[in-house]
Amino acid sequence: MLTDIVGSTKRASELGDTRWSALLDQHDRIARLEIERFKGREVRTTGDGFLATFDGPARAIRCAAAISERVRSLDLQVRGGVHTGEIEVKPDDISGIAVHIGARICALAGAGEVLVSNTVRDLVAGANFRFGDYGFHALKGLDEAVHLYRAETEEHVRATSAR
Repeated sequence: MLTDIVGSTKRASELGDTRWSALLDQHDRIARLEIERFKGREVRTTGDGFLATFDGPARAIRCAAAISERVRSLDLQVRGGVHTGEIEVKPDDISGIAVHIGARICALAGAGEVLVSNTVRDLVAGANFRFGDYGFHALKGLDEAVHLYRAETEEHVRATSAR
């Protein structure tokens, strides 16, 4: 799961370094609480977002949706992307094509959206999710377009605990 604050550079410029840093700290606290609540593992921050792993894609979708919902109280908008696949685990990081695909998916999401790959959508069948078709997208470095879906997040934000 990857998240990213939408319009962070503009917002940082408007607020100035001190106020932006304080706001980012609040965002980070919320994101970390949600990652923990949904039993994820924070891999690293990305400056204005997070990379986290989960034991299954349903938790990752719910977490991204919850982060997006909770940071609205800070007048922030977050986008999220979820993909699953094989990764190389390093002591303080992860790598692999699945991470690159996840980052590209996150970058395509709009404010408040959580986009998932077709792989993720198929894996969470029966887990009470609804998805909107986001179409096929060419992702840099891949030969074939990837079918993406938008998680209909109102279902997920209501979750009060990780399943």
